[in-house]
Amino acid sequence: MDNEKFRLESDSVGEKQVPIDALYGVQTLRGHDNFQITGLTLHPAMVKALAEIKKACAIANCKAGVLDADKAEAIEKACDEIIEGKYHEAFFTDPVQGGAGTTANMNANEVIANIAEIKMGGVAGEYKFVHPNDHVNMGQSTNDVYPTSGKLGAIELANKMLAELEELISSLDKKAVEFDGIVKMGRTQLQDAVPIRLGQEFRAYKDALSRDIKRINYALDGIKVVNMGASAIGTGINVDTKYLELIVPELNKITGYELSQAEDLVDGTQNLDALLFLSGALKAMAMTLSKMSNDLRLMSSGPKTGIGEINLPAKQNGSSIMPGKINPVIPEVVTQVAYLVAGNDITITVCAEAGQLELNAFEPVLFKSLYESIETLTGAMNTLRINCIDGITANEKRIEELLNASVGMVTALAPHIGYKNAASIAKESLKTGESVKSIVLRDKILDEKDFNEIMNPMELTKPGIAAKHLLDENK
Repeated sequence: MDNEKFRLESDSVGEKQVPIDALYGVQTLRGHDNFQITGLTLHPAMVKALAEIKKACAIANCKAGVLDADKAEAIEKACDEIIEGKYHEAFFTDPVQGGAGTTANMNANEVIANIAEIKMGGVAGEYKFVHPNDHVNMGQSTNDVYPTSGKLGAIELANKMLAELEELISSLDKKAVEFDGIVKMGRTQLQDAVPIRLGQEFRAYKDALSRDIKRINYALDGIKVVNMGASAIGTGINVDTKYLELIVPELNKITGYELSQAEDLVDGTQNLDALLFLSGALKAMAMTLSKMSNDLRLMSSGPKTGIGEINLPAKQNGSSIMPGKINPVIPEVVTQVAYLVAGNDITITVCAEAGQLELNAFEPVLFKSLYESIETLTGAMNTLRINCIDGITANEKRIEELLNASVGMVTALAPHIGYKNAASIAKESLKTGESVKSIVLRDKILDEKDFNEIMNPMELTKPGIAAKHLLDENK
């Protein structure tokens, strides 16, 4: 090994060689060596959040009079560059790590310290002017920095996801309007039920997802409560009281979020229920998306031997052996994302439960799972909107054919001829294949004018009883 290409750093474990020009240090390198788990590195959203926190801490400590202004300024400038997207390659530790996120926090401390050190005329690794622990981590602990950075990253990603959700809702609303005049057979338990407008089905999808926006925003409000200032376990050891007052307001200025400091910092350090609640809201939305996607697959099934009421855009060949086969690949991938989110929710659930006493050590895999859920939902909704919803068309000929062939419309006769008579007509129609209308007219139960008035498909998709005068006549 060429020692000229390395510098020797030490920590409480011992000495270790670090690449001479590396912006990270010995503790980052140990974490990298110990936790080669997923093949991934710290998420850019978390890297940005760590820099935002360290910048806010430097400002707060300087204003509190415990950090020299020149050191604070160098730290701030280093953080600004990281926030802008520079030096992210130096944050190369695995997102799943032991130590409750200490490796990630020290990765940030060392990189920021070395950038600041160089700005002040020093050399990386010397820490002559700026030290990772004494200055960058002043008044902090991994136990308040890491969960706060995880929450900030989740908020950033969730805001992007919500914007995509709004776009999807808008697309569904347009389809609801477009299809509002198309009456089709509704189904319960996969059996013919009563008529419904295709537009009503799409409006229901839109309404369900609109509720998800409310739930997710409520959950995001919950994770905007942070434990900065808690230090190690929430008691605020080694935290300046002026810094304690300043840190969250300074962080709000940098992020633009309306964060608040936990009223009980011990509680804020121990418990992750707010993150679990957010995961639950994501899972609820994922299940709504999957249910809708399964509906789309059913209604588009065929195209000749299935239901075939709607046509999904053809996006790619469906088979390597069956020529011309087109599969509903977009709804399929959305459902797979829903399953992934459900699995991540289980991970987040057990992580939230697993924290013992004053700290939860399992936040790294929790945040990795949470970020994955948010990002995959964002991607799923994007492709669902662009590659499926926007291009759906109605197969009106097939819809009319199925509507006319169904005995489900006999339900509308029940108020006029009685449930028993209506059931008897339905039974005969199913057995013989003779239409409901033919049986009614054959047995002179109603004349054709009254039958057509009652069986107006559009009226059957609204509240009320058609042809009420018939009831009066029957009394």
